Amino acid sequence: MDAAIMEGLHLKAGAVASVEGILHPITAARLVMEETDHVLLVGPFAGKFARHFNLDRHRSISAPRSLSYDRILAKQKRSRAERHGTVGAVALDRSGTVAAGASTGGIDSMLPGRVGDSPLIGSGVYADNRSGAVSMTGTGEGIIRLVIAKSICDHLVMGKSPAVAARQVLRMLVSRIHGSAGALVLSPDGRFAIKHVTPHMAAGWWNGTGQPTVRGQFP
Repeated sequence: MDAAIMEGLHLKAGAVASVEGILHPITAARLVMEETDHVLLVGPFAGKFARHFNLDRHRSISAPRSLSYDRILAKQKRSRAERHGTVGAVALDRSGTVAAGASTGGIDSMLPGRVGDSPLIGSGVYADNRSGAVSMTGTGEGIIRLVIAKSICDHLVMGKSPAVAARQVLRMLVSRIHGSAGALVLSPDGRFAIKHVTPHMAAGWWNGTGQPTVRGQFP
């Protein structure tokens, strides 16, 4: 599992990557942000850090001990099905501070040790009170190569709306490297956009009153 969280007032961030057995990796990421001077912890030591704070853990799951890189690589070539388990969020509080977070279990047929965009600040998440907050989902390799979350925030700084900023950067992702992604974008004044260049993206929003709005597609 990978996860990251960032707040826009002081630009503090925390993340964990390749962590196992933790029920809510985003909680571990927040502890990295709030309890340490670091941004990113990885692997077994990230798990040890989470256990230090007694975070909820998964029940132990037995995993195959054998590893065939040939089999994994062959499966990647046969099937490009994109099944993502990313959960992302952006938020704005009453003081005007924005925040972004993301947590993921990765993608199908990924090599052990692979890290996607979710725990990488600027790629999968970014938040700055001067621009806005962005959380990404999709094929992480493309998101990383174009530093998508920070790129969208840079467009917001230039005065573009969340919808225009997200649309332009996602179009660049498709045209430059045939990438696939969706974005949650929120500006400090409360404007927001949900945009994707995938057939579907399950997402929603809530303004603090009434019921949340949830859909599977956003134009």
